Amino acid sequence: MSNKAMINTDQAPDAIGPYSQAIKAGNTIYLSGQIPLDPATMALVSEDVEAQARQVFTNLKAVCEEAAGTLQDVVKLNLYLVDLEHFAVVNKVMEEFFETPYPARAAIGVKALPKGAQFEAEGIMVIGD
Repeated sequence: MSNKAMINTDQAPDAIGPYSQAIKAGNTIYLSGQIPLDPATMALVSEDVEAQARQVFTNLKAVCEEAAGTLQDVVKLNLYLVDLEHFAVVNKVMEEFFETPYPARAAIGVKALPKGAQFEAEGIMVIGD
């Protein structure tokens, strides 16, 4: 018997492939990558990297809340940037959404992201004891 459960909210973009917004296994939630899509229109919110980062973290926040957690429960983030020159901008926006202790994190430069996004983030959240 599996203790795996799918997490899904209409407050974050629908999956654009064969995956779930998040999967809960025990008290660990694995958050799929979020790109800066507006959940209502499924379109990129902006070409501006700061606006994209804000939408990505807003989308992650919505999935965390659907899983009965918060961004403060995120223990690990992986960030994907098409241009690592935007690293400082993403850091600035991240500070609007997270408090210390910040999650462990990696920032990875990639050639391209789905739908022409400039930024994507995925994470792992642990809730409860």
